[in-house]
Amino acid sequence: MTLGEIAEHLGCRLEGEGSVEIHGVAALEDAGPGQITFFANARYAAALRATRAAAVIAAHAVEGVPCAVLRAADPYLAFARAVELFADAWRPAAGVHSQAVVDGSAEVAADASIGPFAVVGEGARIGARTIVHAHVTIGRFARIGEDCLLHSHVSIRERVRIGDRVILQNGVVIGADGYGFARRADGSHHKIPQIGGVTIEDDVEIGANSTVDRPAVGETRISAGTKIDNLVQVAHGVRVGRHVLLAAQVGVAGSSVLEDQVTLAGQVGVAGHLTIGRGTIATAQTGIPNSVEAGSFISGYPAIPNREWLKASAVFRKLPELRKLVGELQRRVADLECAPADDP
Repeated sequence: MTLGEIAEHLGCRLEGEGSVEIHGVAALEDAGPGQITFFANARYAAALRATRAAAVIAAHAVEGVPCAVLRAADPYLAFARAVELFADAWRPAAGVHSQAVVDGSAEVAADASIGPFAVVGEGARIGARTIVHAHVTIGRFARIGEDCLLHSHVSIRERVRIGDRVILQNGVVIGADGYGFARRADGSHHKIPQIGGVTIEDDVEIGANSTVDRPAVGETRISAGTKIDNLVQVAHGVRVGRHVLLAAQVGVAGSSVLEDQVTLAGQVGVAGHLTIGRGTIATAQTGIPNSVEAGSFISGYPAIPNREWLKASAVFRKLPELRKLVGELQRRVADLECAPADDP
């Protein structure tokens, strides 16, 4: 593919020779002849000046690029689309593999693909062009939409609803029992049947070994466009809004609500029955014990505004020194209090 063809596909303005052949993409520091890269962070200015790439995707104002440039309003997004041009386009053949087990009452679109050792339960429905890889289990009366991609060892429990263009990475579990128990008089625990539903809307991606649990009543819902990283736990009855980002090891306790466009960085924990307002950003390892207003930027535990947390964390390192200083001041005050008063 030539550089000119890539520029046309991406809608970028090309500065340089369009006939150059491009065979791949790479990071700024690693790119060489025949490869394209991108520049979107001023911290990498030195790497930009030294790059050996055939071309760089960069913003209109960037100067000093030592090779051809594709000018883009959003270089990172343009690079993401460039990567798509070189991604492996392989997909398995349509049809049900001879070693898959599909219940006779299940409905599988003719152009869907069901891999070996996959199991599709009673009354399940799988939409057009959906790919179900090996060892996937789809429970009774589950509904899988069109153009979905279910990687190996995904488990879809009974009655789960999944929209279109959903990607589930390896080991995802959708619809497992929520953590619900009632305490008996003797201190033991009685399991509450978890008979509610789970709905995953369109264009959601869920990372490897993440889980979305079903509630006892009602439903757990992940709304359209949300992207969930690996090892995330979404508990029973949680409602996640549209275009939410949950990074690795986030945990959201039961019945909480994450409104649209919330971003929770790695290892953020959200307590149960809370509402996290639209557009909130929580930095890594934030603990959220109370509801949060829309547009908040929070950090720490318990979560406080990020600016306050930065000031507090700067003090933490000085606590031993401050403790020693306070002790010394206390001794001086005590000495002054014990000293005899001067005669008038």
